[in-house]
Amino acid sequence: MRRTRTDLPLPPPPSVDLHLTPSDIADERLYRSIYGLRDADPLQSAERTFLPRQRNGFLALAAMIVVLVVLWPFIVLPTLIGIATIAYLSTIIFRLSLMYHAARHPETAVVTDEDARAVPDEDLPLYTIMVPCYKEPEVLEQLLRSIAEMEYPKDKLDVKLLLEADDLATIDAAYKMGADETVEIIVVPAAQPRTKPKALNYGLQNAVGKYVTIFDAEDRPESLQLRKAAIALGRAPADVACLQAELAYFNPDQNIITRWFTLEYELWFRQFLPGLSHVNAPIPLGGTSNHFRKDVLVDAGGWDPFNVTEDADLGVRLHRRGYRTGMLASVTLEEANSDFVNWVKQRSRWYKGYLQTWLVHMREPRRLIREVGLGGFLRFNLFVGGTPVLAMLNPIFWALTIGWFLLEPPVIHRLFPAPVYYGGLFTWLVGNFVFAYTFILAGYHHPEKKIFTAGLLAPLYWMGMSLAAVKAFLQLLFNPQYWEKTQHGLSGATSTPTTVAQKASDSLPAQ
Repeated sequence: MRRTRTDLPLPPPPSVDLHLTPSDIADERLYRSIYGLRDADPLQSAERTFLPRQRNGFLALAAMIVVLVVLWPFIVLPTLIGIATIAYLSTIIFRLSLMYHAARHPETAVVTDEDARAVPDEDLPLYTIMVPCYKEPEVLEQLLRSIAEMEYPKDKLDVKLLLEADDLATIDAAYKMGADETVEIIVVPAAQPRTKPKALNYGLQNAVGKYVTIFDAEDRPESLQLRKAAIALGRAPADVACLQAELAYFNPDQNIITRWFTLEYELWFRQFLPGLSHVNAPIPLGGTSNHFRKDVLVDAGGWDPFNVTEDADLGVRLHRRGYRTGMLASVTLEEANSDFVNWVKQRSRWYKGYLQTWLVHMREPRRLIREVGLGGFLRFNLFVGGTPVLAMLNPIFWALTIGWFLLEPPVIHRLFPAPVYYGGLFTWLVGNFVFAYTFILAGYHHPEKKIFTAGLLAPLYWMGMSLAAVKAFLQLLFNPQYWEKTQHGLSGATSTPTTVAQKASDSLPAQ
């Protein structure tokens, strides 16, 4: 039998007016979903992209740079290039240090399959799974199958299927497919912002589990993941608020884009995030398979509905409150984006969200330093702020490099005096080598040989990242809260979710 919300009206037609003001929202639960974090701590909400002092400060800085460039172009421009070079080199060194720490001190919670199954069902806590779906009727069947195959007692599962009220196609598909008694279909009233975190906040208010996790509609988690997460959280100190499972892809060899994406996730979840955990830096969470203590999550204000990478922002916010995030040795498989245009949309949303997160948490730099320490402050800027900014600056330096080798114009020679030139050349050589080498290294142990060879073409992937970063910056200025939907179901993969996720989990390196 399905359980559904009976206190909500029937879904409105797709032409419903989404632009409601706070005073228009009579549904208290919906209001809290949208404005709860903003009302509790306005400075940690991305409802406003730039505070007046931020906007005025950036405009004043830009105006000052323009004036100085006009007056002393060949003093100011080499100085700016030198600063960018130092930022590049610092980011490269920091990421190499994360890889070193991840290799030497893997901060991953390991629960063996035997240990997971040894715990009696009656000793397991109630677990809430929230699954936000929007315009994804084609993947609902896979979703329900994945949930049914989870090795967790059904009477201890509280599954929230979160559907938008004007998404009639997905609502209709959900009712036609049906669901077992563990699944509650919740229709989220239509209102702006049209974002995943707003739906999660709405569902969280009705969650009854001790722990909460999020799966996307196309996810294929390892069948034992909930057991492993519950046991690991039970063993962890109270300041561990979240365990992030590893994300990987079930269609890694579909084309060159999915191969690059697979290599990047290998680095992200097996190198960078464990490294950040070891050095106690703010961790930008992944968008799914993060397992929370519900009481901490509620106390932190849930997710920011105005941030398009609500997961990254929440990870930083938890760290500011004194909580830690650990890594869980379990894998959830997702669908790697196989279409370039769709990939750019997804990646630009991620970059825009990182920029939003950076702007929000840099509103009070001194407060941030007090809460996370000077080291945490620097790591936050290098990882969260530096990732999109440096990707956005890449095309400028590529154009200068190409222009120099093709034309050798004197103006470029004057922009790169000897110290800047040799520093920039070193950073360019080392940076490209490190980027390609880490991709190749990530693919070395992958069973698909084409994944390994894709690492040799990693610089082409870097170009796509820069295009997405430029797009993200423009959207940040003109449409900051727009959630650019990623289309799923393009892979055509039909592997059984439990089998492929279990194999991926088995491939995790020994701790």
